Amino acid sequence: MQRHHFAAGFCGLVLTMSSGSAMSADYVLKLQHFLPPQATIPSKVLTPWAEKVEKESGGRIDIEIYPAMQLGGKPGDLVDQVADGVIDIGWTVTGYTPGRFPKTEVFELPFMVTTGEATSKAFYKYYEKNLKDELADFHVLAVHAHGPGLIHTIASKPVESVEAMSGLKLRGTSKVVNSMLEAMGAAAVGMPVTAVPEALSKSVIDGSVAPWEVTPAIKVAELAPNHTEFSGDRGLYTAAFLFAMNKDSYDALPDDLKKVIDDNSGLPLATQFGAAMDAGDVRGREIAVKAGNRIITLDEAETAKWRELGDKVATSWIDEMNGKGLDGSALYNDALAFINESSH
Repeated sequence: MQRHHFAAGFCGLVLTMSSGSAMSADYVLKLQHFLPPQATIPSKVLTPWAEKVEKESGGRIDIEIYPAMQLGGKPGDLVDQVADGVIDIGWTVTGYTPGRFPKTEVFELPFMVTTGEATSKAFYKYYEKNLKDELADFHVLAVHAHGPGLIHTIASKPVESVEAMSGLKLRGTSKVVNSMLEAMGAAAVGMPVTAVPEALSKSVIDGSVAPWEVTPAIKVAELAPNHTEFSGDRGLYTAAFLFAMNKDSYDALPDDLKKVIDDNSGLPLATQFGAAMDAGDVRGREIAVKAGNRIITLDEAETAKWRELGDKVATSWIDEMNGKGLDGSALYNDALAFINESSH
């Protein structure tokens, strides 16, 4: 049986690195992502997903996972690596390529997110209705979100009110999140999450937004021991994630193996990503509590001030989408309706 190495440019590397199982597989797929292997999603979703696909393919598919951008490039390159066939499968944050996927940004707007699981379900339903065109360059396996994002700051700069944001250098995840931080008085610094530990230790930033889930992998509990949470059932923000396959790599599979991929894609997978994020949030928060860190929960009156500023960010986003010829209000209302429906 002929073996297929899809991703151009790395064939020799794959042959030398292939395990015994890969040598007997008909199709070898390379999956690259930007986090260390022990982080929540790589360990709890990507590795089990790959193992399940391999098993259900009867060993005919082998998935080689390259964590922390081991095949080269930066996190922002992942979408092009998948689209261009440099890799077969990638997991990334859509906001790492600002402006590329404008309709996904609605989920990142302030105070949209409830839980990772509910918001991920909502995001997948929104994808089915609104994102097929925007993500047409990919064979989409799932889209998802993380749980409530919050603010983590260095010891000398706790955030106990919106006024405390003034002049703070905070790392943001995306164009929308950076706009939100600036609307709330901070100086937003865009960078991938993997750059946060060094930026904190070198005082390039005073803190970062992040969900609890990723904080252990980037040593936030040690480097930024103040954590600011909000009252109510909505988190400050979330990030939009894409888990996608190169279209040619998918199309090259015979129908029975396409079915294996399909059976491990879609809404159930989006839900699995979100649930793993929520479980990771519990673990991440426990680490901060155990370390004796300061967890500040803003009361309802204070949270209302942040929400008011957040509403202005949402209005600006809607106007921006309308300017691109998209129906910003319809997209916003769809996202909100899907989140509300999935959260109850």
